[in-house]
Amino acid sequence: MAFNFMKKKQVRSDPGAISVEYVSPIQFIESISDSYVRLADNPEVRMGVERIVDMVSSMTIQLMKNSEKGDTRIFNGLSRVVDIEPNPYMTRKNFIAWIVRTLLIEGGGNAVVKPIFDGLKLKELLPIPPNATTFNTDDYEYSINVSGKEYSPDTLLHFSINPRPNNPFIGSSYEFVLKDLVDNLKQSYVTKKSFMKSEYMPSLIVSVDADSDTFSNEEGRKKIEQQYLKRENSRAPWITPQGIIDVQTIKPLTLNDLALNDAVEIDKKTVASLLGVPPFLLGVGTYNKDEYNNFVNTRILSIAQSIQQTLNKLILDPTMYFNFNPRSLYNYSLTELVTAGVQMVSVNALRRNELRNWVSLPPDAEMDDLLVLENYIQAHDVQNQMKLVQNQSKGGENNEQS
Repeated sequence: MAFNFMKKKQVRSDPGAISVEYVSPIQFIESISDSYVRLADNPEVRMGVERIVDMVSSMTIQLMKNSEKGDTRIFNGLSRVVDIEPNPYMTRKNFIAWIVRTLLIEGGGNAVVKPIFDGLKLKELLPIPPNATTFNTDDYEYSINVSGKEYSPDTLLHFSINPRPNNPFIGSSYEFVLKDLVDNLKQSYVTKKSFMKSEYMPSLIVSVDADSDTFSNEEGRKKIEQQYLKRENSRAPWITPQGIIDVQTIKPLTLNDLALNDAVEIDKKTVASLLGVPPFLLGVGTYNKDEYNNFVNTRILSIAQSIQQTLNKLILDPTMYFNFNPRSLYNYSLTELVTAGVQMVSVNALRRNELRNWVSLPPDAEMDDLLVLENYIQAHDVQNQMKLVQNQSKGGENNEQS
């Protein structure tokens, strides 16, 4: 169904039936809590989000058309705007990166883009800052407010993830879910940093065989210190009388004693799970190719499909659709690609030059000539095959008559 940007939808104005919901609760949380840590400032959250952002924005966006022989790629003005130059001041990668980052962090699960038309021709796509966007909602419909101006959803591109239970046309993000984890990670870093300071260096207890009067005042304690523990060269060893002075080292608790490393690892795994990224991308565990490829198939393609389905509202032709191409994201070795490609070429499911494109090689005109030579059958062989088929057919008829 095409997106009618030319239609202005009437929105209910009954103040009792409409509530205002802001896109992101970040400013509200910061205003009531000075200790709140923005998700974008947390290294683990930022690392996971940026990985998702980079992968989704790296895929090409193809305009496809249904046909009886399979879907084919279409190149026209619309495909060029969306995949090459959506905005005169942004590349396509930066434009898609802005959408994904806004969905995951700043926009609270929502990102709004305004299409700019020149007549019926799409001219550009204008990103709307999330802090300038609010939603007016009721039970059955909603409108989008941009800097005080109200728009029908039919006139804007509204990208969303994690639909809300009561307002499924509005997305939700991870601020409240991740807040405690972010606070825990921040406190772990503060504690770890404090352990590296001088006040946490090992201290000493010096036992001296002397009467209590000697230690009853500061002057007596300094006298013992000057007599046995002070050296002109600070690196020189102490020389103390045996049996009179006993020096013991008092070590503070380590990070392992406090189980900080285990707690940080658990928190990182939880952050990775909530963001849908493999833990090894946040520095926990070891790399696993199958887990990485599954990450592409699930989390990356899920966000990509949400974006491409919203972009489909720009299309008037019901046989066309936008599609992200994830092939370049998968982690396959060159040997695996060639092996799979050769098998497809052998059953004519893939052309040889298409296989060369798989492995980032340019087309080769000689490939077509080589294919013709391999499939060449001499004329007399064709005639012999035709006679054999005819004789078999006549023999079958004679058998039936007899």
